[in-house]
Amino acid sequence: MHIGINGSGLLARPRLDTIVADIAAAEAKGFDSYWLAQTGLVDALMALSAAGPSTSSIRLGTAVVPTWPRHPQALAAQALTAQAATGGRTILGIGLAHQPSVEGNWRMTWEKPIRHMLDYLDVLMPLLEDGKADHTGEVWSYGGEYARPTEEPPSVMLAALGDQMLKIAGKRTDGTILWCVGPKTLEQQIVPKINDAAAAADRSTPSVVCSLPVWVTDEPDKARAAVASMLTIYGQLPSYRAMLDIEGVDGPADISLIGSAEQVAEGVAEIAAAGATDFTAVIPTPDPDERAATIDALAAAG
Repeated sequence: MHIGINGSGLLARPRLDTIVADIAAAEAKGFDSYWLAQTGLVDALMALSAAGPSTSSIRLGTAVVPTWPRHPQALAAQALTAQAATGGRTILGIGLAHQPSVEGNWRMTWEKPIRHMLDYLDVLMPLLEDGKADHTGEVWSYGGEYARPTEEPPSVMLAALGDQMLKIAGKRTDGTILWCVGPKTLEQQIVPKINDAAAAADRSTPSVVCSLPVWVTDEPDKARAAVASMLTIYGQLPSYRAMLDIEGVDGPADISLIGSAEQVAEGVAEIAAAGATDFTAVIPTPDPDERAATIDALAAAG
């Protein structure tokens, strides 16, 4: 299983030079990938592209870009440009986001989410792969053909938890990017359903990218309480609540990898055994020594 870093915590006080330096440090430490969420006023693809010249091997992914506020043609153009800027190392992770943010922040109407995603992919994927699309859908439409800045399309992955989205991810994309999903849910829900969908579509075995908070500390109870406070909303959103119920836990803190370096290594191994192909760590500790110890533990686990 590949090990990566999710640096989205840096977006709370965003500085592009700090993000680029963190990506370079992750590559120097031997991590396979680095991920950023698309949130707030930092553009994840542009931030990852800025790290292209200072890195050479680490894969750079979005986890994830919400589809509602960005037309698929605009996202295709941006993703292809990022792919060119990073020398072919871009992973475009996309997702529906959630009804509260769609309606509360963007003041848009949450309706027909599955049809929304199918139409989105019907525009996005041909543009990435061939530079042209001709699709008239219920939600998204586009017709046009343009030269691309690279002929190597980025890998595309879909945030998928429920049965319908897992089927789409396996049938249409390179895999899924997960958040707040534990090993039991991976084994029972995510891995078999996305793999079955890919096999039925005669596609390669998809990537399953599992992301969780990781914190090496001598005070695990205190750290777990802090994570529970930070991630309360994820225990309330219906899509995540359903996954946490499969896992049999109250909230995300209960499946976070918190404790000694040995306990973190055991947790990573359990996730690999459940079928994840990749693990990416969100490191929430503000303590620089604990962060360094967490990074060392993750590097050793890889």
